[in-house]
Amino acid sequence: MMSEHEKELADQEYDYRDPELQKMMKSGRNLINQLNTTTDIKQRIQLIYELFNHVGDNVTINGHFDAIYGSHISVGSDVFINGNCFFQDSNLISLGDRVIIAPDTKFYCGQHSLDATKRFGTRKDGSHYLVTTTAPITVGNDVCIGGNVTIIGGVTIGNNVIIGAGAVITKDVPDNTVVGGVPAHKIKELPALSGN
Repeated sequence: MMSEHEKELADQEYDYRDPELQKMMKSGRNLINQLNTTTDIKQRIQLIYELFNHVGDNVTINGHFDAIYGSHISVGSDVFINGNCFFQDSNLISLGDRVIIAPDTKFYCGQHSLDATKRFGTRKDGSHYLVTTTAPITVGNDVCIGGNVTIIGGVTIGNNVIIGAGAVITKDVPDNTVVGGVPAHKIKELPALSGN
């Protein structure tokens, strides 16, 4: 039988009240609070390593940061995350190497049904719960994400990509592309980087 955490990561209905999930969220919240209240660079780096599942070299979080778990996030090397970014990591979020994220960017792995009759379920005790499904977000190498961008679960962003400020990313973005708009669309192609 699958745990609620396994169900969550498998994009199945899960009970967020599960003790294991609550413990994970509490641990993440404690580390995030520490990260957001210290200005000591060495302590911030140590907290990033404790919070995230995987951390490459030279990772910076500049300013306030928020997430649900933190432990579902993996980042490569030379990653810069600016202030007021929110990682709704109810599934896995992976950032490649040399990713730059401008302020106010949001990663949303969770979603609810478009069908209003399927948004709430009923527990055995008769109480209702919000049905949430999740999907991972993957960001490749050499990606620059503008300010106030929203990225939806299930999306893969390729290598050597620029995402314009304010864009909403609802579908995969191919390598060597500039995208922007709501929903985001291709603006132009970029020259491929050597090694891509």
